[in-house]
Amino acid sequence: MRKVFLLNSCSTCQRILKEVGIDDSFELQNIKQKNISAKELELAKKQYGSYEALFSRRALKYRAMGLHEKSLTEEDYKSLILQEYTFLKRPFIFYGDQIFVGNTKKVVAAAKEAIKG
Repeated sequence: MRKVFLLNSCSTCQRILKEVGIDDSFELQNIKQKNISAKELELAKKQYGSYEALFSRRALKYRAMGLHEKSLTEEDYKSLILQEYTFLKRPFIFYGDQIFVGNTKKVVAAAKEAIKG
């Protein structure tokens, strides 16, 4: 599978797509219009080990909803990601059987290595 979940309006996502070498062979899905599916999220969870690892605490709604004051479970993380696109770390790149989540230098470098070879 070659698919990228991103926010089209996010300049960081756009910069990373160019840096990594995402081309027309990838399906781009704007998560604001259509969020990640439960099946796709489950695939990522299997590789990353938890829904928490896929969850973005940088989302404005994280504090606005008072989530920073709560102890969240794995089911909470899953439910929040599926309900609200802003809680999904991005960009979120499916490339073959590999998944790259987030915008850290380490993740971007690994995605670039895998995609550009």
